[in-house]
Amino acid sequence: MSIKLGCIADDFTGATDLANNLVRAGMRTVQTIGIPGEPLRGAADAAVVALKTRTLPAAEAVAQSLAALEWLRAQGAEQIYFKYCSTFDSTPAGNIGPVADALMTRLDTDFTIATPAFPDNKRTVFKGYLFAGDVLLNESGMQHHPLTPMTDPNLVRVLSAQTTRRVGLIDHAVVARGSQAIRARIQELKAQGVEIAIVDAVSNDDLLVLGPALAGMPLVTGGSGVAIGLPRNWGMTSASAQAGQPRMPGMQAVVAGSCSAATNGQVAAFIESGRPALALDPLRLAAGEDVVAQALAWADAHLGDGPVLIYSTAQPEQVRQAQGELGAARAGAMIEDAIARIATGLVERGVRQLIVAGGETSGAVVQALGLEQIAIGEQIDPGVPWCRGHAPAVHDDISIALKSGNFGARDFFLKAFD
Repeated sequence: MSIKLGCIADDFTGATDLANNLVRAGMRTVQTIGIPGEPLRGAADAAVVALKTRTLPAAEAVAQSLAALEWLRAQGAEQIYFKYCSTFDSTPAGNIGPVADALMTRLDTDFTIATPAFPDNKRTVFKGYLFAGDVLLNESGMQHHPLTPMTDPNLVRVLSAQTTRRVGLIDHAVVARGSQAIRARIQELKAQGVEIAIVDAVSNDDLLVLGPALAGMPLVTGGSGVAIGLPRNWGMTSASAQAGQPRMPGMQAVVAGSCSAATNGQVAAFIESGRPALALDPLRLAAGEDVVAQALAWADAHLGDGPVLIYSTAQPEQVRQAQGELGAARAGAMIEDAIARIATGLVERGVRQLIVAGGETSGAVVQALGLEQIAIGEQIDPGVPWCRGHAPAVHDDISIALKSGNFGARDFFLKAFD
């Protein structure tokens, strides 16, 4: 079987976000959890390899991404898509720049584009500046991210700090003139020695115009928004989109590890609705308390009454306090491990509809559950679909939604189960 588009995602929520957009735009899409040890089974137009590389040391992220590239090329991929978050969150050391550099070198290409724009989720790029809603990225709450704080919204500047390649800009005045103008601007930039170009996009129309200009480009990098314009290059449209996967019947739960402003609001809305919610304390974890067993015992008393929420989500000052006492890496790893074990326990107790909030948290949970491939189902909010996969531990399928911390309306946890 040969695929058209081979995708490498740097976290698990981003992978489902991308797969969701490809499916809705008409591509038969398979998402794998990690790099498969065998060829794809069944027919597909696109494959999305979900990695957990966003916050790894750059060398490890590069190695895993190159391994994913080789697997995708073995499946016949005609174009490679490196997907990162629509908030472009990273550090001066990477990993967006180092991974893009390595993929360009391995693919022997001297040019690619970069844009995290995803207008459906209010992520737009104008004059090279990234906006989240109506404010610049560094005013959106992302400046408080515990692992990848974003204090500079200028994407040319941010990416230039991560790569030795020259970074340029295809601004909105060019994009507004259409695909041919974009292609002409690419040639101008290449003549100037630019190898990576940030592309402005403030609407889906901009992304649909961008799509044809990327036909035949060996490597595309971006958030999931760029995906809406690519299937047309192979003659595919939303009219041929796949039907969604039906949700599994069973008990319902949410586990949340993200500390983003959006997830904080979703946790608050769930609690305000009067539904049962339990907060995890990283300091109690560090003190050796069996917080996992306590959480599961609490869940036993509430699961029969509807969805429950178990969360470590906290306000920025609380996150800083925990990091100050435990260290950022230790605090994050402890919480991820605890939530993954709690999620596994919930599934063993009969939960078959599970929402996981947070990219790093989603990676830990999916790996703990042993999910290898997931099928994309109905969309809950832009960028977040219900998915379905087989959990070996319980010999059964489960429905799972992997939500990026920044995605979803305030009532997301409530309406997802409607």
